[in-house]
Amino acid sequence: MKQWESIDDVLEFAIANEVKATFFYEDLARKVENSNLQELFRGFAKEEEGHAARLRKIKAGERAMGAFKEIPDLKIADYVTENDEEETLDYQGALVLAMKREKQAFRLYTDLANASGDTELKGIFASLAQEEAKHKLRFELEYDQHILGEN
Repeated sequence: MKQWESIDDVLEFAIANEVKATFFYEDLARKVENSNLQELFRGFAKEEEGHAARLRKIKAGERAMGAFKEIPDLKIADYVTENDEEETLDYQGALVLAMKREKQAFRLYTDLANASGDTELKGIFASLAQEEAKHKLRFELEYDQHILGEN
């Protein structure tokens, strides 16, 4: 994992990651034809924008984070394959891509929390990991209901 010089460097990295996630979901919304899925991905783009804004506030000195709650992991993302080469994605492909993306984000923030020696920063990253776990769960539930439920 990259070595940072300061907490601000770590926060800048996390902000950049959230901005990338915003663009990812905006792009994904353009690639799917299903209007409900387009709206879902646009909503996720807004949530990722909110994460970036929260990180900017933390960088500016605000350190309060929400309470922690166990987020279930259906592990669906562990067993599905993705194909993101297409210009447009079908419903299943878009959900798989989103689940995998959220799983990666969860791992990143979990690793950052575990690597942090700063108690407050550890909590910030653990909170962000929890947010990404919530996103992954929402996509897994959607996949379970609409893809696995049809089979």
